Amino acid sequence: MNTYIKEDTLEVIENLGELNSRFSGKSVLLTGAGGFLGSQFVHYFSNLNVEGILEQPVTLYCIDNFMRGMPEWLLSLQDVPGIVIETEDIINVNHTRRYDFIIHAASIASPIYYRLHPLETMDANVIGLRKLLEHSRLTECESFLFFSTSEIYGDPFPEFIPTKETYRGNVSCTGPRACYDESKRYGETLCVNFWQQYGIPVKIARPFNNYGPGLKITDKRVLPDFFRDILNNNDIVLLSDGKATRTFCYISDAITGYLLILLSDYNGEPFNIGTEEPEISMLELSRLVIKTSDKPLHVIFKQSDDKDYLIDNPNRRCPDIAKARELLGYSPKVPLEVGLRRLYQYYLENPIAEES
Repeated sequence: MNTYIKEDTLEVIENLGELNSRFSGKSVLLTGAGGFLGSQFVHYFSNLNVEGILEQPVTLYCIDNFMRGMPEWLLSLQDVPGIVIETEDIINVNHTRRYDFIIHAASIASPIYYRLHPLETMDANVIGLRKLLEHSRLTECESFLFFSTSEIYGDPFPEFIPTKETYRGNVSCTGPRACYDESKRYGETLCVNFWQQYGIPVKIARPFNNYGPGLKITDKRVLPDFFRDILNNNDIVLLSDGKATRTFCYISDAITGYLLILLSDYNGEPFNIGTEEPEISMLELSRLVIKTSDKPLHVIFKQSDDKDYLIDNPNRRCPDIAKARELLGYSPKVPLEVGLRRLYQYYLENPIAEES
């Protein structure tokens, strides 16, 4: 396991403290195990077993369709006690086994790629989710976590930033991002109604721009793209005016938040997981990435060949995490500058990856 990923995983274990014991002797289903967030859960649960944290080992069932082959890092964990890897498409899964916990993270999350595979993206977020919820109704799981997205808010009006969970969104249902945004919105509706009608203990996570070691350099999101330019000793290319703003949440803080949701009693509830600050423009971020690398590079502006590249791209994205702070005790710790340095060191050691 990569040194930085191992350190992040141990940080999550430390953050959770006694809550880790909730997984002792339990079975967990993780969909989307080969993705960025999925991989972090695999590392977390494998380390619970390897480090002897639990009285009894946890059994993690890792499900993914592995469209582009099984990642090498996952192959290296297949002999770890309690880790079961299964190549399956979530929309076709018909499991009869019972799981104590279900984490549904199967979905394409990078805009470049979900626009290439819109139907597959919608299927995972609707059909796959519906199957898992029906399975939970029959087998009575202890807790179910659905990964939604901050994209469900669309492009919030200024008066709704920082954005609370109660904001209803400003979202296009037909635009180039709609396959992702709208399927996640409908997924949330499914979750809430399965809780209300059948008592399925389902919770909803709304991630805000997670990053860190394990995020592939080929992911096509902003930070991998910036660092890819850096590694190639190229100036960073911005395909916009650089004025759009985001906040970025380091992966150990994010996974801590998601596990706090999973282990909570707040069924049928959505939670923002991210950081409130700094809300940084893409131009400022690109300059900070260059500073992190300590290379004499610059920022240049170009126009994308993709005419839909900036359509429905939010001008600002910043979460209000007061609900998670108050109800879950969630408190992100890792400053952006520290997280970027760790990510850069990871990319220096892992400069090549298969396309996402």
